[in-house]
Amino acid sequence: MSDSFLKQLECGHCGATASIDRLIGTCPECGGPLLARYDLDQARGDRIPEPGRGLWRWAGLLPVLPEGRFELGAGGTPLLPSSIGEWLGIGPTWIKDEAANPTASFKARGMAVAIGRAKALGATSLVAPSAGNAACAAAAYAAASGLPLTVFMPKDVPESFQVEARAYAARVELVDGLIDECGKRAQAMAERDGSFNLATFREPGRVEGKKTMGFEIAEQMGWRLPEVIIYPTGGGTGIVALWKAFDELEALGLIGSERPRLVMVQAETCAPLVRAFEAGEAKAEPWQDGSTVADGMRVPKSFGDRLVLDALRKSQGRAVTVSDAQMIEYARIMAARSGLFPCPEGAACLAAQVQLAEEGWIGSGERVVLFNTGTALKYLHLWPNATHPG
Repeated sequence: MSDSFLKQLECGHCGATASIDRLIGTCPECGGPLLARYDLDQARGDRIPEPGRGLWRWAGLLPVLPEGRFELGAGGTPLLPSSIGEWLGIGPTWIKDEAANPTASFKARGMAVAIGRAKALGATSLVAPSAGNAACAAAAYAAASGLPLTVFMPKDVPESFQVEARAYAARVELVDGLIDECGKRAQAMAERDGSFNLATFREPGRVEGKKTMGFEIAEQMGWRLPEVIIYPTGGGTGIVALWKAFDELEALGLIGSERPRLVMVQAETCAPLVRAFEAGEAKAEPWQDGSTVADGMRVPKSFGDRLVLDALRKSQGRAVTVSDAQMIEYARIMAARSGLFPCPEGAACLAAQVQLAEEGWIGSGERVVLFNTGTALKYLHLWPNATHPG
């Protein structure tokens, strides 16, 4: 595999730069999120993507040298055609099935890169807050890297997430509160004993791992992006990552200047980013008493809110909410019409597509990609009396 073309780390808030040669989390100047920047002129003459399968095919555009590239099979997930567009009477619809990743969720991509980079730069222990799937992915890659990991999760997350994280030998601490409280505990531990904090937007690797979702969509669609991408959102890393991916692909000459309109979907009972988007705000105020069956969406405050909202607006996209009842209903419809077993976050994308199609915001010939970010096997408690939806 080729070396990375990583050039510098740049703060997404103040623009300050940071060295790529030392282990660092957030901007040393303002504490904002750091984004990886590459020598794209040099990368343009390299073989990107490399042959094979998985996210390390894009190694030149990831901030990890070979010694940190642990292989559990992340990336290379299918982009599956479905009958959903025909059912809605609009253009063709594909589903990017991230349940095909290790630990059965998209979180494997970000953790593969974050933990690989941390290990290569000298981390000796790790800590992460999680609403569920991130804990499992972090635990798996921590096990592969040989680094000890502590995860903080809300005490009411489905037991499946707790069992899986412990199976990989992670230390699981359950917290009376939501992911924001878990984040406080994780940061306190990092400051206390030096464990490297893997929290969303608090280190540069997770955005880069999720960026490969955008790379793959472009490649799988013949380097012609869809008109609309619908993405379920908690902290919003994926929105920022997709937008960053398309900018880099254009700089490499692999795609043109056309961009999809990005749709951010949140639960109506925990929607701080949607509320901020609709109000025209540059950042989001914390959501009080957030609750939803979609654990990945139960994020009352995003550390990268400004980056998320900026990417969404640049794409001329939308921010919508859906109810828990809609997620459960459309999970059954998606399963019956696609052959996938979607998590509630994935079903939220279909619910949003139905809403936007009815409004006419999605045109009759427009191509749409939905994201199923994980498997319903971790949410079996939501399927007590599953029947064919007709």
